[in-house]
Amino acid sequence: MTAWTWRFEKADGTEVQPPVQPEEFTTQGDAESWIGEEWRPLLDGGVDQVRLFEEGTEIYGPMSLHAAAES
Repeated sequence: MTAWTWRFEKADGTEVQPPVQPEEFTTQGDAESWIGEEWRPLLDGGVDQVRLFEEGTEIYGPMSLHAAAES
Protein backbone atom coordinates (compact mmCIF):
# COMPACT_ATOMS: atom_id res chain seq x y z
CA MET A 1 0.00 0.00 0.00
CA THR A 2 1.35 3.40 -0.95
CA ALA A 3 1.82 5.89 1.85
CA TRP A 4 1.38 9.61 1.25
CA THR A 5 2.79 11.87 3.96
CA TRP A 6 3.26 15.58 4.62
CA ARG A 7 6.44 17.29 5.83
CA PHE A 8 5.76 20.45 7.84
CA GLU A 9 8.24 23.32 7.66
CA LYS A 10 9.01 26.88 8.68
CA ALA A 11 9.54 29.37 5.83
CA ASP A 12 13.29 28.58 5.82
CA GLY A 13 12.67 24.86 5.25
CA THR A 14 13.31 23.77 8.84
CA GLU A 15 11.09 20.82 9.73
CA VAL A 16 8.63 21.47 12.57
CA GLN A 17 6.17 19.33 14.49
CA PRO A 18 2.62 20.07 13.37
CA PRO A 19 0.01 21.13 15.92
CA VAL A 20 -2.42 18.73 14.21
CA GLN A 21 -1.11 15.17 13.83
CA PRO A 22 -1.79 13.71 10.39
CA GLU A 23 -2.25 10.10 9.50
CA GLU A 24 -0.57 8.26 6.66
CA PHE A 25 -2.80 8.58 3.64
CA THR A 26 -3.40 5.87 1.06
CA THR A 27 -4.09 8.26 -1.83
CA GLN A 28 -2.84 11.64 -2.94
CA GLY A 29 -6.42 12.91 -2.96
CA ASP A 30 -6.92 11.96 0.69
CA ALA A 31 -3.70 13.73 1.67
CA GLU A 32 -4.67 16.85 -0.27
CA SER A 33 -8.20 16.84 1.19
CA TRP A 34 -6.74 16.66 4.69
CA ILE A 35 -4.40 19.61 4.10
CA GLY A 36 -7.33 21.54 2.63
CA GLU A 37 -9.26 21.01 5.86
CA GLU A 38 -6.37 21.50 8.31
CA TRP A 39 -4.27 24.28 6.78
CA ARG A 40 -5.56 27.00 9.13
CA PRO A 41 -4.73 25.16 12.40
CA LEU A 42 -1.35 24.24 10.91
CA LEU A 43 -0.63 27.85 9.97
CA ASP A 44 -1.83 29.12 13.34
CA GLY A 45 0.43 26.52 15.00
CA GLY A 46 3.60 27.74 13.31
CA VAL A 47 3.74 25.75 10.06
CA ASP A 48 4.58 28.01 7.09
CA GLN A 49 4.79 25.48 4.28
CA VAL A 50 4.35 21.80 3.48
CA ARG A 51 5.80 19.20 1.13
CA LEU A 52 3.97 16.08 -0.08
CA PHE A 53 5.79 12.75 -0.26
CA GLU A 54 4.83 9.39 -1.74
CA GLU A 55 6.82 6.55 -0.14
CA GLY A 56 9.59 9.00 0.76
CA THR A 57 9.78 10.61 -2.70
CA GLU A 58 8.90 14.30 -2.82
CA ILE A 59 5.94 14.88 -5.13
CA TYR A 60 5.71 18.64 -4.70
CA GLY A 61 6.56 21.47 -2.41
CA PRO A 62 7.21 23.61 -0.73
CA MET A 63 3.62 24.80 -0.79
CA SER A 64 3.03 27.90 1.33
CA LEU A 65 0.09 27.86 3.71
CA HIS A 66 0.18 31.66 3.73
CA ALA A 67 -1.07 31.77 0.13
CA ALA A 68 -4.30 30.08 1.22
CA ALA A 69 -4.76 32.69 3.97
CA GLU A 70 -4.48 35.50 1.44
CA SER A 71 -7.15 34.06 -0.86
